[in-house]
Amino acid sequence: ACAMDWQVLTRELSLYLESQVRVGLFGSGVGLSLVLGFGVAYACYYLSSIAKKPQLVASNDRFYRFLEEYCPVVTETYYPTIWCWEGRVQTLLRPFITSRPQVQYRNELIKTADGGQISLDWFDNSDSLYYPDASTRPTVLLLPGLTGTSKESYILHMIHQSETLGYRCVVFNNRGIAGEDLLTPRTYCAANTEDLEAVIHHVHSLHPTAPFMAAGVSMGGMLLLNYLGKTGRDTPLMAAAIFSAGWNVFESVESLEKPLNWLLFNYYLTTCLQSSISRHRQMLEKLFDMDLVMKARTVREFDKQFTSVMFGYRTIDDYYEDASPCRKLKSVGIPVLCLNSVDDVFSPGHAIPVETAKQNANVALVLTSCGGHIGFLEGIWPRKCTYMDRVFKQFVQAMFEHGNNIFSM
Repeated sequence: ACAMDWQVLTRELSLYLESQVRVGLFGSGVGLSLVLGFGVAYACYYLSSIAKKPQLVASNDRFYRFLEEYCPVVTETYYPTIWCWEGRVQTLLRPFITSRPQVQYRNELIKTADGGQISLDWFDNSDSLYYPDASTRPTVLLLPGLTGTSKESYILHMIHQSETLGYRCVVFNNRGIAGEDLLTPRTYCAANTEDLEAVIHHVHSLHPTAPFMAAGVSMGGMLLLNYLGKTGRDTPLMAAAIFSAGWNVFESVESLEKPLNWLLFNYYLTTCLQSSISRHRQMLEKLFDMDLVMKARTVREFDKQFTSVMFGYRTIDDYYEDASPCRKLKSVGIPVLCLNSVDDVFSPGHAIPVETAKQNANVALVLTSCGGHIGFLEGIWPRKCTYMDRVFKQFVQAMFEHGNNIFSM
């Protein structure tokens, strides 16, 4: 009886509230006008200030026209998710919103000259209909972010995009980050390219006749840019794609140390770095005061106590100067497309080297007004493809299938 009375009371209360809302608001037209007015105002603001065409910076007219024709997404209006366009929000929500495509990897451990080992995760795409011959199947080397591995959702989406095009992928996991043991007291950093050079040489030696590209995300993009700036044209890579790279490390850490950014990102990222090395504590204690390293509360403190010391830098400023890709952009010798959002707190818009990029005919920058750090969410419910994914797919396909046209346009 009590249950029946409760159901009746609930139903009557619901009907009463509905009638009050209908009569008190929409019945008078005031509420409906407010809702419609707000909706129209928000739509106007979104279309005028949020949804914009990206800025495409390319001093080489042939490269510019090549991108317009074969990678049109970089010249089209980017419509960020209408309820989630602010940079910090996009950055925070992307890992939770985007799907995680299923990928079956084949793992390979390769030895390094100093006695260490690197874990590579291969997606061979053996069922490729477009490229059934493995010896000539295009290969994409993928470099995840600072503490990322082949399991990151953005890496899985890149592989899914590559799979539909018939390409092979291999993910370069930094030392000690993907479950493998550290054989020497050394991990990785954005400035030291030795491991990446070893991986590129290894992959190319396995498939010397296959077209070969690379794509780096966040710190992976910084590492790839530093490698390209060091090697110039002397690389087996035919082109590269860079996403959300931190161009100037000094500016990046300063941005991340602002109170809100420290609370949302810096402290968490620092704990991730500490977690990534805690499993190797016994090996690393041979050279480092691990108690001091584990007390770090910012990325700068971690780099001062651990990263810069590991790689022999006199000061942390020396390390940050060497790790900043903006210093090496002039020396890049192959076509490179770099996507950044100007509201990325990890890579502030004012630190993006637009003028330097204009001095290198091999470099194109794509700058969106929104997107955050590895965000670039679009659509009402952005579960699957992001704007970044579309840029990756179109550019990789353009280079593999029409790359020679850059020099003939």
